[in-house]
Amino acid sequence: MNYLDAHVHVWTPDTAHYPLTTGFAKDDMKPASFTPQDLFKHSKPAGVTRINLIQMSFYGFDNSYMLDMIKLYPEVFVGTAVIDPQAEPVKRMRELAPKGVRAFRIHPKLAKAEKWLEPEGYAAMFTEGAKANQAMSCLINPADLTELDRMCTKFPDTPVIIDHLCRIGGDGTIRDDDVTALCAMAKHKRVMVKVGAFYAFGAKKPPYTDLVPLAKSVIKAFGVKRCMWETDCPFQVGPGHTYQGSVDFVLKQLDFLTADERDWLMRRTAEEFLFKKP
Repeated sequence: MNYLDAHVHVWTPDTAHYPLTTGFAKDDMKPASFTPQDLFKHSKPAGVTRINLIQMSFYGFDNSYMLDMIKLYPEVFVGTAVIDPQAEPVKRMRELAPKGVRAFRIHPKLAKAEKWLEPEGYAAMFTEGAKANQAMSCLINPADLTELDRMCTKFPDTPVIIDHLCRIGGDGTIRDDDVTALCAMAKHKRVMVKVGAFYAFGAKKPPYTDLVPLAKSVIKAFGVKRCMWETDCPFQVGPGHTYQGSVDFVLKQLDFLTADERDWLMRRTAEEFLFKKP
């Protein structure tokens, strides 16, 4: 118990105080509300006591709601913010660090470029990340790994987190080449992987047994001390899926793990990086 969920989104229907960014409307918020109180109804019965919040796309670069929830529940939450990589990113990283932000979500759509990490701001972010021990948390597909590999080679001391098992199997097919490409990133000693969002990959049906070989390959390549469990809630609690189902996948399906390895995956990896004060 005392598990740590490394990836959860929260939002509020109160758009007067927390306005949505351009391109989003209230109808896009499904469910209409997923506040910490809504989250705790799922996480607490499953034995989860601490959580890394991920800035929700509804709010763009305005991290206010996430930051306010971290401030309200400082013993429960830390956060992964989204900032504009081309608008004084280092300044923003330094401002957000004391507010409980341990990582910054990056993905190819944040800046238009032939190579998604080519814009100048990313070099500054990777440099600052190495100095401050703040991670680049990557929402990417296997095709984006080549560019990430280039940056990890150039900035070997920057902590990097690859979200959602690199979204392998998002189209229903788990390809060996994609698994190999992800596992090859283990050569970079500061790269970690989030193991979760099981609802979205492969057959997309609990108990997610078809994902066991993928999870096993990744955990073997990186080691449990560089893997952290996540749910991607509230999406993990959609039709046919439950929060407990994500917990049970690790507890019941990953039977190759020892008790100590399971503790690293479900708690200690995220605890060591996300919750230890720098």
